[in-house]
This record gives sequence, C-alpha cells and structure tokens, in this order.
Amino acid sequence: MVVVHVKAATSEEQQFLYHCSSTSAIDEVADAILRIHHLQSHIQSLSLLLRQRLLSGPSFSDISPDTALALERSLSEAEAYVSKDQVEHKRFLSPHSLHAHVKNIEKEVKIVQSKGFLDCDLPQPPDCEVHQQMQLWWAGKELVRGKRLCDYIGTNEKTKIVITLKPVC
Repeated sequence: MVVVHVKAATSEEQQFLYHCSSTSAIDEVADAILRIHHLQSHIQSLSLLLRQRLLSGPSFSDISPDTALALERSLSEAEAYVSKDQVEHKRFLSPHSLHAHVKNIEKEVKIVQSKGFLDCDLPQPPDCEVHQQMQLWWAGKELVRGKRLCDYIGTNEKTKIVITLKPVC
C-alpha cells in the first residue's frame, strides 16, 4: 500500500494519512481524500463554533455536569481524531469514524439544545462542490483525473508521498 500524507495548502492543521494501491485511479484517490478532508473540515468547524458559543459562554456553568462532560468528551475525541498529531503517530483517518464523530457531536448538542442552553443551529457540512474544486498536487505536478497513481509514482507499493490539496484557481 502507498501511504499518502495529505496536506491542505490553506491550513497547516489539516493533515492526514490515507493509503491506497499504487494502481488506484486518481479519480478514486481524489474522491476518497476529498471526502476525508470534507469531514475533517466539518468537525473542526463544529468544534470551533461549539467551543466559542457554548463551552466558553456564561450559560455553560448552568448545564448539568454530566451533560457538559459528555459534550466536552465528544468534542475532545473528535478534535484528537482529526488532529495532525495522527500523522505523527502514523494513524490513518477513516470516513466511517469521522461520520461517527460528527453524529456523536450532533447527538450531544441535541441534548444540550433540548435543555435550552443552546439556541443556534449547527453549521451544515462544507459544500461538497467546494471540495470537488480542489486539486491534488504531488512533486510540483497536478494529479490529473483519468490517470492512475502509478503513472506518477511507479508501481512500488511501499512508497510514501506527500500530496497537497490546492483550490482550483
């Protein structure tokens, strides 16, 4: 398996590892990477919003300790999972786990909302079309859809590459 270290050109914090076969189509690799990046961005924006609006607000102390702890735990676990520290520990991000973290945060927020401590709506996930307009770059070259990864890196399955996500200009 080829290990792909993905970095967002717009943020040092958005990094993760992905793995695939060297014969994978760029279309498949790009779709998977962009899906993971999309979910990672959504978790980071949810966390930022909730920490600003609820956990640091004056009404936070009014929330029951169990509810506050459950929300804090959900946010902390999700933040740790999408952290760039996962790259240092050689852990790959899974779309299924990312979805599970989003659902867990949403569940805890609904509990807080039902008790009247949060009156804002959660942001929707970032627009998929925005993420589809990202390009994958490796070694100064755009990885063009319609080709295979091995067209760029060869057939060695024990390769590690760094791909940068850049917005289409």
